[in-house]
Amino acid sequence: MTTPTITLLAPLLDRLFDQDEATRGATQAAFADLTDADRARMMRSKTDYRDLYGRLKDSPLAISRETGHLLYMLARSSRAKAIVEFGTSFGISTLHLAAGLRDNGGGHLITSEFEPSKAARARENLSAGGLIDLVEIREGDALQTLSADLPDAIDLVLLDGAKALYPEILDLIEGHLRPGAIIVADNADDSPDYLARVRAPGSGYMSTPFAEDVELTVRIG
Repeated sequence: MTTPTITLLAPLLDRLFDQDEATRGATQAAFADLTDADRARMMRSKTDYRDLYGRLKDSPLAISRETGHLLYMLARSSRAKAIVEFGTSFGISTLHLAAGLRDNGGGHLITSEFEPSKAARARENLSAGGLIDLVEIREGDALQTLSADLPDAIDLVLLDGAKALYPEILDLIEGHLRPGAIIVADNADDSPDYLARVRAPGSGYMSTPFAEDVELTVRIG
């Protein structure tokens, strides 16, 4: 039996998750001059998020280990061949998704990251994991980078960039989602407009909170 790619990646992923945990103090320090209200406002602003994420350009802002497992499992169980990710960061989530593609026999993952230094780190990590051939990293504002040249039928989406832009990113990809396509939105509580949209009756989606910080959505219409 062939060893699953996610198993082969375990040493690399452990190192990256350990690095993320080690930078938690620096991440908190980046907010030291902000009140909780200011931080919440920036998270939900469609313009101020740039300042917020600029402060965090050296932080991995990783998904949880559990969410990583979920992403791999969803990619495998859906037999995904075409995946889109909003918010690459250091590529930890990207590694889980690309591992699923590899074990599905191949595919294409498009991911968008507006911070050049993070995109460079993601390329290094994906190369170290032997998965860079499956991944296209588009640098720049996702409202531009994900506005064209998307797969005709997207199987799986991860939203983990600026939370205020989740509805706008959904606008860009919605016409490409195949029936049954899965959307995983990390920290979706910071995007109330997105939650209202995908949870609304007749929206064409079925959506539910999953674990502590994930919204799991399926395209049904």
